[in-house]
Amino acid sequence: MRIFRRISLALSAAGILLAASSAPLPAHAVPSFARQTGMDCTTCHMSWLELTAVGRRFKLGGYQLMKAMPDDAQRPVVTLDFTDNPPLIPLAFMLQPSYTHVANSSLPANDPNAFHDNDKLVLQQASVFLNGKLADHVGCFCQVTYDGTQHHTSIDNFEVRLTPDEIKWQGHEILPGIAMNNAPTMSDVYNTTPVWGWPYVASVVAPTPAASTLINGGVQQQVVGATGYALLDRTVYLEAGAYRTADNEPWKRFRAGDQAVQLDGAAPYYRLALQHDWDKGHQSAMVGTFGFLARKYLVDADFHRASDATDRYRDIGLDAQYQYISDAHRFSAMLTLIKENQTLDASYGAGAASNPSDSLKQLNIKASYYWHKWYGVSLGYQKTTGSADALVYNTGATDSTGSISGSPNSSAWIAELNYLFSLSGAEDHRKYRLVLQYTAYNKFNGGTTNYDGFGRNAKDNNTLYLLAWLLY
Repeated sequence: MRIFRRISLALSAAGILLAASSAPLPAHAVPSFARQTGMDCTTCHMSWLELTAVGRRFKLGGYQLMKAMPDDAQRPVVTLDFTDNPPLIPLAFMLQPSYTHVANSSLPANDPNAFHDNDKLVLQQASVFLNGKLADHVGCFCQVTYDGTQHHTSIDNFEVRLTPDEIKWQGHEILPGIAMNNAPTMSDVYNTTPVWGWPYVASVVAPTPAASTLINGGVQQQVVGATGYALLDRTVYLEAGAYRTADNEPWKRFRAGDQAVQLDGAAPYYRLALQHDWDKGHQSAMVGTFGFLARKYLVDADFHRASDATDRYRDIGLDAQYQYISDAHRFSAMLTLIKENQTLDASYGAGAASNPSDSLKQLNIKASYYWHKWYGVSLGYQKTTGSADALVYNTGATDSTGSISGSPNSSAWIAELNYLFSLSGAEDHRKYRLVLQYTAYNKFNGGTTNYDGFGRNAKDNNTLYLLAWLLY
């Protein structure tokens, strides 16, 4: 019964954030954790959002670590001051003004408003967080976001963790936990899986390729699920659980906007990783796998189930990460490969797919280097390949996002410069960050030239992106 009371307490505390509708945006590192622990954000992060070994342990432990205080210490209800004792309500705030320049914003055909915010300063998002320890053994990462380009507010990433005490058994150490959230891979700690994968920020103005695997954003903020996990001897990480459509009470509180995804029953999710730290914690490495198995059904105009048939998706991922972290130099490299098999009984039967089955592969590679925690450079490569399907990918709706070939194939290089700083000039609590990012496409929606049938080339979507990342 104590477990259920703790979950109830966590959900009640997080309830102040459940107020919204519409589509989600990515979440981020927040200073409420730094106020709670007394540590700089760069202790838990190599750079936002990438976690260090300390950050991984903090997240797996349910955000329970708190800086030492006298027994009779008075804790403020809310504070933004890092010198105060940890607040009773761990709130944080974020602003992200940004500027985007797409190489070619002139469209010869039928989409005059596609680049309305190009070459403009926009408030990409503003967020409020309830993040940190809520009670003994209960922690929360809960976010609500205002989208300044779509002008709506929505629930964003939402996760509650229940973490029992560490178990000592026959010389082994087991760190267990339960996570309840609204996206598969949200609970992951390695920043190689989709929810927390690189790049950690991206333009909401620029066009992006049409094809993506289901686990890579296809059900995010549309489902709710629970997983159980355990870290064994600080080496083997195991996690398993399932997700369902976030419909009806109380589950729809976890959903952003209208119900865009309809899963048929429970969708299993698993995660396995092997990790190792050495060199007194300065170096670490991980190899792992993860997977998601889901069935989706089609709905009619009234959101009623259209038929008994379903589309089945089997996503399997392989990933790896290496980190070297010291006071002066920080380096990391990571790789993620996701293979998706699609059996499209519902879509093919309804004339919404050209093939009875399709497949997709997505590759994401990046390397980062930071000097003295202040200055960083990253270089990444992303590639999507798969079955051509004229009905699934050849939308034809707009000349910037369509595909004349019906192919999902896209690839791009992404280069990024980062500068972390503090307005006070202090060496700790770097709460602000400037990001300069450039994306260069080799292929977009199946083609290098005239990929949409309206004369648009892949390089026309090359994007220069500047972001100010401000945390409070």
